Amino acid sequence: MGRGELTNGQWARLEPLLPRGIKSGRPPVWTRRQLMDGIRWRTRTGAPWRDVPERYGPWDRVYDLFRRRQRDDTWARIVTQLQAEADAKGLITWDMKIDSTVCRAHRHTAGAAKRGISRRNRPAGSVEPADHGLGRSRGGLTGKKHFAVEQGEKPLSGGDHRRTAG
Repeated sequence: MGRGELTNGQWARLEPLLPRGIKSGRPPVWTRRQLMDGIRWRTRTGAPWRDVPERYGPWDRVYDLFRRRQRDDTWARIVTQLQAEADAKGLITWDMKIDSTVCRAHRHTAGAAKRGISRRNRPAGSVEPADHGLGRSRGGLTGKKHFAVEQGEKPLSGGDHRRTAG
C-alpha cells in the first residue's frame, strides 16, 4: 500500500457509501478501490489527470469514475454522511467562524473579442450565468470564496463565489 492510499478500515467504511453498479458481463479489470485511490491521489497532489500512476488504472477510467460520482452528488452525500457521524461522536465543534479570501481571476477571463475562434469552442447557446461571481475591482477581475469552518479549521461548507467590488 502506497502513502496516502486507503487503509482496509477506511475502505470498509467508505465502500457502503458508494453506489453499486448494476452492469452484468465481464468483471472489471480495475477494482473500485484502485480507482478510488487514483481519485484520492489526483485530488491530493493536484496533478493533471493524465499523470495518475498506472497502478490506479488508466487515467481516463479514474477521471470517468470521478465525474460520474460528481454528477450524481455522491461526493456531497458522503461528506454529509461522514459529518453526521462525526457530529454524533462529538468530533465536530460547532463553534464556527467564517473565513473568506479574494481570488484573482486568470487573465484569460478578462474577455476576449466575442468573434472568431473563441466563440466556436463554447457550447451552442451558452451564456455566462449571472451568479458566476466575477466582479471588477481595482485589482481587476476577482471572486470571493467564503467558508464556514469549525474550530479545528476543517471546512464545513462553502466555496461560494460572490461578486466583489473593491
